[in-house]
Amino acid sequence: MKLTDPDKKEGFFSDEVSKKEQRKLKALRDKNGVWFGLGMMGLVGWSVAVPTLAGAAIGIWLDKSYPQNFSWTLSLLLAGLVTGIGIAGYWVHNEDEEIHKK
Repeated sequence: MKLTDPDKKEGFFSDEVSKKEQRKLKALRDKNGVWFGLGMMGLVGWSVAVPTLAGAAIGIWLDKSYPQNFSWTLSLLLAGLVTGIGIAGYWVHNEDEEIHKK
């Protein structure tokens, strides 16, 4: 954008400074900083790990109690992993929508 009039340059500059100031003030009000990001990563990690480990534990018990030609442990480990990824995707999607609403 080429501006030749000094008054237009000054108005453009002050508008840009005002926009940046508003973004910074909004960020301070929302308090979604580093700790929020780390907490969200922890939530996503646990939402994948817990169903995966639960599936593996149930699978181990089923392998001991009801042996089959296939491995219950492997099957339920994968089912738990897929479930955990679905839960994590749900959380991330909701947070992404929340951020974009603002």
